[in-house]
Amino acid sequence: MSENAVAVVILAAGQGSRMQSDLPKVLHRLGGVPLVGHALSGARSLDPEQIVVVTGHGSEAVSRAVAKLDPEVQCVLQAEQLGTGHAVQQALPQLEGFQGKVVILYGDTPFIGEDTLAALSSHDADLVVLGFEAEDPGRYGRLVVTDKGLERIVEYKDADEATRQIALCNSGVMALDADLLRLLIVRLSDDNAAGEYYLTDLVALARAEGRRADVVTCDEEETLGINTRAELARAEALFQSRARARAMDDGVTLSDPGSVFFAQDTVIGRDAIIGQNVVFGPGVTIESGAEVLPFCHLEGCHLSAGATVGPFARLRPGAELGGDVHVGNFVEIKNTVLDEGVKVGHLTYLGDAHVGEATNIGAGTITCNYDGVMKHRTTIGARAFIGSDTMLVAPVTVGADAMTGSGSVITEDVPDGALAIGRARQATKPGLATRLMAALRAKKETR
Repeated sequence: MSENAVAVVILAAGQGSRMQSDLPKVLHRLGGVPLVGHALSGARSLDPEQIVVVTGHGSEAVSRAVAKLDPEVQCVLQAEQLGTGHAVQQALPQLEGFQGKVVILYGDTPFIGEDTLAALSSHDADLVVLGFEAEDPGRYGRLVVTDKGLERIVEYKDADEATRQIALCNSGVMALDADLLRLLIVRLSDDNAAGEYYLTDLVALARAEGRRADVVTCDEEETLGINTRAELARAEALFQSRARARAMDDGVTLSDPGSVFFAQDTVIGRDAIIGQNVVFGPGVTIESGAEVLPFCHLEGCHLSAGATVGPFARLRPGAELGGDVHVGNFVEIKNTVLDEGVKVGHLTYLGDAHVGEATNIGAGTITCNYDGVMKHRTTIGARAFIGSDTMLVAPVTVGADAMTGSGSVITEDVPDGALAIGRARQATKPGLATRLMAALRAKKETR
């Protein structure tokens, strides 16, 4: 165990009744991922030895989401919600034997920055509370600080008028030595109006032990907690504003920044160009020099340098675009690799496929990948030419330098260099259309 070891406890047990939702509050999405995912990302920035998430309301759903986001994280259940101190107490058995600093975060507080967390975890005081200067302190708890550090936390309802004038407010986030936490947590009392065990009481208990408590401050925005749909919407706006500014600072061109929406993990290289009304779901990486034209939706995909997408294209999870690939308007790509130089101009669906380099996919092409029970793959070789309105019924392989005739239904493999035509023979009946139309008109006139 390192000298500066850190463990993180994330409190995520609350119901969030003010959200008016059956979904646990920490599973509401911000930047395309659950709120608790932002807390986990912050925790991971500390390179902790352990992360423990305390669940409660909707514990099974929260645990599943946490496991998907970070399989190494441990979840524990707070069966009864008896306050923040009680919640942390449920996590302590998972930290048995841990020596170091324990950082306590909240699953509904997504914006605490890496620098702030680093300052909190590395502070030399025995107990450190994260505070902020509030523009409107309102009913926040106040932090009373003297030359000896943090003296006490005073809840608004218990504060006198002089204390209420203090602008330094309590975020609820704190860090303290693991042994001190074990010593003090069992001394918390529920002798209060709510009948709950509060973490804030640890400050007075620590000082009574002769330990030093102190405060690390951050911008008020970092401490924004989510309790209502309106606050979630404000948080989304703040997240998007930061993501857009960060992208442009990194050398990305956003044609209309306010209309582009990012996910938490969107990665875009410098000199990429993003048109207006583009939405990024989770798991998108775009290399330098690629371009996404307006009105596209991308999720779980990768664009190599020089690739262009859109307008009006959708890239779904598993889409891998090589260098100089072009995906045009009204094209959908799912679980498909397009090698360098592939052209998919318009009105096409490619799912569960691999397309070789420099191949041209004609308009209206569909890989028929689902037979009603299972998915099947389509493989198209390099430099192939797929005619417009081709149906490729998987599993099927079209060889290198091969072609398909427009309007074909391809159900068998096509060898390299071959031309495949799979359509019914056309029959033309001279004059029949004229006679049929005349008969129809006559019938209408006799009615």
